[in-house]
Amino acid sequence: MTDRQTIEALSEALDDEYKARAAYRKVIEVFGPVQPFVNIVEAEGRHIEALLAQFGRFGVEPPQDTWPSRVTVPRTVAEACEAAVQAEIDNEAMYERLIPQMSDPIVRGVMRRLQQASQERHLPAFRRCLSRELGSTGAGLPGRGPRHGTRTRQ
Repeated sequence: MTDRQTIEALSEALDDEYKARAAYRKVIEVFGPVQPFVNIVEAEGRHIEALLAQFGRFGVEPPQDTWPSRVTVPRTVAEACEAAVQAEIDNEAMYERLIPQMSDPIVRGVMRRLQQASQERHLPAFRRCLSRELGSTGAGLPGRGPRHGTRTRQ
C-alpha cells in the first residue's frame, strides 16, 4: 500500500488521460479517422494502461472512466485541434505539478514518461494539425480552398 497523496495524484492523472482519450475518440467518431487523433487516441490508451498498472501495484481500485458520456466535440476539425493543443498543454502542466509530490520512484518515472510523450509528441502533432487546418480554410491564402478545417459535425 502507498500513501494517499500518491493515490490521489494517480487518480488525477488517470482522469485526465481518460478525458483525453474520450475527447479524441469523439473527434474520430464525428469527423472520421483524422490525423493525429487516430494515432494519439491509441497512445492515450497506453498512458491509461501505465497508470492502471500503478494502481495494481498498490492493490488499489482505480477510478472508473466517466468521460465517454461527458465530452462534446468541437464544430470543426480546426477547433478540435485547438482544443487538443490546450489539453496537451494542461496535461503537461498537471504532470509538472504532480511529479515533485511523488515519493515512489516508479510512479515518478511513469509520470515523467507520460509528460514527455505529451510535451514532445502529442503537443507538436496537434500544433501541426491546427496549422494544417487553419491553413486549409483558405483564410488569407489565395488559391487554397476549404478542406477538413471547415468541416462541421453533422
